[in-house]
Amino acid sequence: MLVQRLVVASAIAVMSTRMVSAQSGRSYGPGQIWWEAGQGGALPWEETYDNPDGQVSILNRSGAVRTDHHPFFESLGVNGRACVTCHQPSNAMSVSAASLRQRWKETEGRDPVFAAVDGSNCPDLPQGTESSHSLLLERGLFRIFLPWPPRGVRPEFRIEVVRDPAGCNAGHNSGGAISVYRRPRIAANLDSIVAGPRGPSFMADGREPSLTSQAISAILVHEQAGTHPTQEQLRKIIEFETQVYAGQSADIRGGLLNEKDGPAALGPQNLAGGAAGNLGAALSFDVWRKAKGAADLGLQREFRASVARGSDLFSTRCASCHAAGTTRWMDIGTANSAAAAGSADLPLFRITCDPAVAPHPALGRRFYTQDPGRALISGKCADVGAIVLQQLRGLAARAPYFSNGSARTLREVVEFYDRRFGIGYSEQEKQDLVNFLRVL
Repeated sequence: MLVQRLVVASAIAVMSTRMVSAQSGRSYGPGQIWWEAGQGGALPWEETYDNPDGQVSILNRSGAVRTDHHPFFESLGVNGRACVTCHQPSNAMSVSAASLRQRWKETEGRDPVFAAVDGSNCPDLPQGTESSHSLLLERGLFRIFLPWPPRGVRPEFRIEVVRDPAGCNAGHNSGGAISVYRRPRIAANLDSIVAGPRGPSFMADGREPSLTSQAISAILVHEQAGTHPTQEQLRKIIEFETQVYAGQSADIRGGLLNEKDGPAALGPQNLAGGAAGNLGAALSFDVWRKAKGAADLGLQREFRASVARGSDLFSTRCASCHAAGTTRWMDIGTANSAAAAGSADLPLFRITCDPAVAPHPALGRRFYTQDPGRALISGKCADVGAIVLQQLRGLAARAPYFSNGSARTLREVVEFYDRRFGIGYSEQEKQDLVNFLRVL
């Protein structure tokens, strides 16, 4: 077993990209690269980065991308950020809490990612201190501030601030807005969503109808630009986002995940091969299954057999909601009532639904939430706590999980669903699901 583990680790080490230069970013350990706004150079056709479970790969279907003067990689605002600041290739085009903590250490909190506008718990707090950026450093959460009530909408409920640890929902700080805290979604594999059967809805609350509107909002708000991006800048951003793919490509126990005769659902090359609106092939892991009556298969093959079992569980228990291209929103229980009351570092809101409308389908007319979710856009009582489901690729590179960063590990994700829906997974089933999720 030890020999097999060393062989797998050595194979991954050999394929690891560890060159660090002005063109490939700044290294934070083997393969951990932070891409700075405006650094220039090329993002290769395919690049690989280490993470705790193996390696994630980024694939540019259109070939290497020159980042000099490219609006995804250059700052268009006044705070030094670019799109890439919060959508790092080494973190599967999102950003992990671990990378943010390392970046804080290396720059003493001066990197643009920590800009006061949304990188701190509240802009009025003393900047440059870890405590003022605790939600970003510990849970990878950026502040999202949205107008309340929504423009052109008559809300079906009243919202009251019950707890406001950062002070951004009280007094002059609120400014007619509600502040919530969310993880950034991955800016990859997006053509499956944009061309998907349910239409584009990739923000946590579904507020942006297109990649164009999302890019405009991000540049004006998160980069604090004083003017709208040009049509050419928008074209280049969307062109990049709809041709870049991210997925785990190697596992410290499972070995290389993109082998020619391996499962057709793994690795960014396979994802890029899917038809419009779909990511690669179906989740079939038959080639990794353990034959009946087979003896011990060794570390790698036993792990792969576990992944195949996890795929079966996912297909029967999870895929009805987490299907490729899914962009629906729903309340899975991470933000409302019991979950909301247990996170003292996040705001807490009391929701009271109008007696003239139907009550919330699960919680009635009066309840609590950390994040009203879709309801901040629609104003509907039934939408409180509903969050747009996320794609599940590159998970090993971008912990923590859920929109509010409440699960620090994939095991915690599985445990949450097991409790929430009373599934009753066995210990082996839990581990099989974790192993499946970590190779996606």
